[in-house]
Amino acid sequence: MPIKLAPSMICADFSRLGEQAKALEAAGADFLHFDIMDGHFVPNLTFGHLILQHLRPAVSLPFEAHLMVEEPGDIIARMVQAGANMISVHAEACRHLQRTLAQIRSLGVKTGVALNPSTPLDALQYVLEDLDFILLMSVNPGFAGQKFIPSAKQKAADLSELLRSQNKAIEIQMDGNIVPENIAELAQAGVHSFAIGSGLFEGPASLAEGLKAYRQAAARAEVK
Repeated sequence: MPIKLAPSMICADFSRLGEQAKALEAAGADFLHFDIMDGHFVPNLTFGHLILQHLRPAVSLPFEAHLMVEEPGDIIARMVQAGANMISVHAEACRHLQRTLAQIRSLGVKTGVALNPSTPLDALQYVLEDLDFILLMSVNPGFAGQKFIPSAKQKAADLSELLRSQNKAIEIQMDGNIVPENIAELAQAGVHSFAIGSGLFEGPASLAEGLKAYRQAAARAEVK
């Protein structure tokens, strides 16, 4: 699979979301990543479906809604109606994970599950048939700018091997302090797409130049 870059809009300038979304599309972003936080599952509160709804007419890029919420089933339909093309839910937040994934798939969007850094891959054992992508957290969810957890690289490699052994073409994503300095080794470990946040939005370069730097760094890896 080709490497995909998904700017994480939690790190964008909230007063310029539309402008920056358009700039990212023009610069060649593959999709936009929205961290939806409820202040309960994670100790932070971000935005809801109305942000996606208002941004949807501005760009044609796919939207991923990463639901860091305690009751994801309650808002999945609203996220899809607002324009989300991909929905990821946390295994740790779903009482009935397979049912929640089936709900997402029934709405005709790509279906994903997210795993916190300490959550073992065993949590995926009986839901692989329900997945289009798996999102591995390389920081504990809740805040941007945290330190990368080194074990995430081995976890990605283990997941890549697991999927290969079962002949599953499921995309592996990673989210959490992805920078040009580590993206190539993570891609080499088997990650196909990356949510990129503070390393892109807080860099000295323009968004277009920052995205180009990520592309160039990622191109050094041979994706498994």
